[in-house]
Amino acid sequence: MKVSSRLSVIVLLLALVGCASPAPATSPTVTPKAPRATTPKAQDRSDINVSAIGSIGPITSMLTERAAHAATLLGDGEVLITGGFGRGDNAYKDSAELYDPVRGEFTYTGKMSVGRCCHTETRLSDGRILIAGGFNGEYLSDAEIYDPFTGEFTPTGSLTTPRMDHVAVLLDDGKVLLAGGVGTDWTFLSSAELYDPATGTFTSTGDMTVARESHTITKLQDGRVLITGGHRGRHSDSIIYDSAERYDPQTGLFTETGHMTVRRHKHDAVLLSDGKVLITGGSDENDDLNAYTSAEIFDPATGTFGKIRDMPTVRYKHSGTSLLLQNGKALIAGGGRNAVIYDELQNIFATVPGDLGTAALSRLFSTATLLSDGRVLLAGGYGVGQNVSSRAWIYSP
Repeated sequence: MKVSSRLSVIVLLLALVGCASPAPATSPTVTPKAPRATTPKAQDRSDINVSAIGSIGPITSMLTERAAHAATLLGDGEVLITGGFGRGDNAYKDSAELYDPVRGEFTYTGKMSVGRCCHTETRLSDGRILIAGGFNGEYLSDAEIYDPFTGEFTPTGSLTTPRMDHVAVLLDDGKVLLAGGVGTDWTFLSSAELYDPATGTFTSTGDMTVARESHTITKLQDGRVLITGGHRGRHSDSIIYDSAERYDPQTGLFTETGHMTVRRHKHDAVLLSDGKVLITGGSDENDDLNAYTSAEIFDPATGTFGKIRDMPTVRYKHSGTSLLLQNGKALIAGGGRNAVIYDELQNIFATVPGDLGTAALSRLFSTATLLSDGRVLLAGGYGVGQNVSSRAWIYSP
C-alpha cells in the first residue's frame, strides 16, 4: 500500500539523515576511539612528492539536480546517470541522462519505469546496465535493464526482497551480488542475492554475518568480495561496525575477516593496484559533527587492517566516489570540499586544486565515474546545510 506524501518525505529524511545521524550506542566490539573532526594541520606541499596531482574544475551542469543517484560508464565512453532525489516533496527522479565527454554535454535518455533514489547501477558483461532497488516513498524490489543501443529501460526480474541503500558488484562469473541495506518497515538487512543476466532473475545467496546499511563493497583480485563497516538500528539502538567480511562466490558464503581500526559508516573503499583496499573517511554516531580524516588499508593476504596517514580534510557520505586512476594513484572525490589523491608508494595524500563547494562537507551522495580517457566526472550531491545540486566537475590527471 502506498504511503502518504508526508510519510514518504519523513521516510526519505530518515533514510538520508536518520541513518546518517544515529544516537550514540555501544559498539559490539571494543575498538580504538575514532579521531575527532578537528581541522587537520595542512600538509606541507614541499614534503609531498606526488607527481601528476592534477586538478578539478566545473563544467556544464546536469539537466536536473540529483543526490543519491547512480552513474556508470558505458561501452561507448558516455556516462549513464539515473534517478536520485531533488528538492521538494516526493522529488524522486525517474529521469536519466547521458554525459558525452567529447562534447562535454548532458542529454536526456529514456526514463526509468519508476522514480528511485538510493539504488544501485551495475554494468553487466554485455554492456547493459542493471538498475536495482531503491526508494521512492516505498522500498523497491523493482529492477530494470538499460540498453545503451536503444536508450530504453525495460523491466527485469524482481529482487527477492525490497531494499535501498544496499551495495552491488559484478562478479567474475557475470552475475551481480547485492547485499544489505534497508527494507520494508525500516528493516536492516543481512540478506544478499544474486542477479543472473542469462535468466533475468534474482536468487538468494548466503546472508552476511550481520545486517548492514551504509557499508562498502569491493571485489578483490581473487574474485572474492570485501564488505566493510556500516551500521544497523536507529537512534539509541544503533550500532556502528568496525567489522568486515568476505563473500566467496564459489561457496556463496560470507565469513568474518578482521576489524577496521575504527568503527565507520558512510565511508568509502577502493581497490588499489597491488590488490589491497584503501578505506577512507566516514563517521561515528555524531555524523557530520565527527566526520573522519582517518584512513586505513586492508591486506587480503593477512585479512587485517592497518592505519595509514590521515587525509588532509574530513569527508563522509562519499561511497562510490573513490577510484583507481590509470596512473595507479587513487582519487577520493566526494564527501568534502576538495578531492584528494592517494599515492600508495609514498603513503601520502595530497589535495587536488579546485573547490567542490563552500561547505567543508560537500558533494555528499554524489557520483564519480572514471572516463575512458583517464579523466573523472563528478556530479550532483549536496553540502551540509545546502540544497541538492545539478553541478558537475571534471578531474584531469
